[in-house]
Amino acid sequence: MEDQSQGKAEHLFKDIGKKIDELIEDLKVAKDQAKVDYADRIEELKRNAETLKGEFKNFKETHKDRWDEAEASLEKAGQELKNAFDAVFKKTGKKA
Repeated sequence: MEDQSQGKAEHLFKDIGKKIDELIEDLKVAKDQAKVDYADRIEELKRNAETLKGEFKNFKETHKDRWDEAEASLEKAGQELKNAFDAVFKKTGKKA
């Protein structure tokens, strides 16, 4: 009876070991598939980025006068914002 119980336990552990091995293999396959999926997605994002860069360049060229004006205004606004922060933090003795 004891041999039969021991045999069942060994068989159970052997089955559990096989299932664990199968699970590990499934995880490896899933990991490899995820790498492929992410690589494809990254390539797609790179293509989209290049497309957007081209469209933005075209937009800037098409609207050059307006773009230059907007860019100058943004630079001026940024400098004024920096000056305002500098003034506030100088008054309190803190550095920006």
